[in-house]
Amino acid sequence: VTVVESGGGSVQAGGSLRLSCVVSGTLFTASAMGWYRQAPGREREMVASRTTGGTTYYADDVKGRFTLSRDIGANTLYLEMNSLKPEDTATYYCAVYDGMTISRTYRAWGQGTQVTVSS
Repeated sequence: VTVVESGGGSVQAGGSLRLSCVVSGTLFTASAMGWYRQAPGREREMVASRTTGGTTYYADDVKGRFTLSRDIGANTLYLEMNSLKPEDTATYYCAVYDGMTISRTYRAWGQGTQVTVSS
């Protein structure tokens, strides 16, 4: 399984970015997937994840600002991020879970894409 993220960058507070995650080497619809982030000195945390059944979970501090979506034909998972805040600054990782639901086991991770939000 190969996971490749893109779309990170530097924006000012209040701006928007869309992250993309292309997954190959596995049936795209067979595994839960999601986005995590890790800021310097902090643990990696789940931002948004989606089960194969379509249930989507968001971290409390991104609800209403971030939206998870996918394009099955393109094997791509997206994270639309609006109203960005400096505290959203982190490296964002795409994850393919080991199964159809969200758990603590993973099949693959991407290399990460940096998001920097300035005030």
